[in-house]
Amino acid sequence: MAETELRILLTFDKDFGELAWSAGLPASCGIILFRMPTPPAAAIGEALLARIEERSDWAGHFSVIEAGRVRMRSLRPA
Repeated sequence: MAETELRILLTFDKDFGELAWSAGLPASCGIILFRMPTPPAAAIGEALLARIEERSDWAGHFSVIEAGRVRMRSLRPA
């Protein structure tokens, strides 16, 4: 669905990130894996939005957001 709608998928699930990467998603979408402590429920939206707004180049990458750093690998071309 992310591929069809050119969306960026957000997940905390490390296993899902590996499955999505091995599925060979094209560079027209993106994946952001959060490897950081889950913020409190009342603040999760704001906390994640703040990290996402730090960059504008999420599409086309498998990204891992950790406390203090972001790692990005290019997805395969569409």
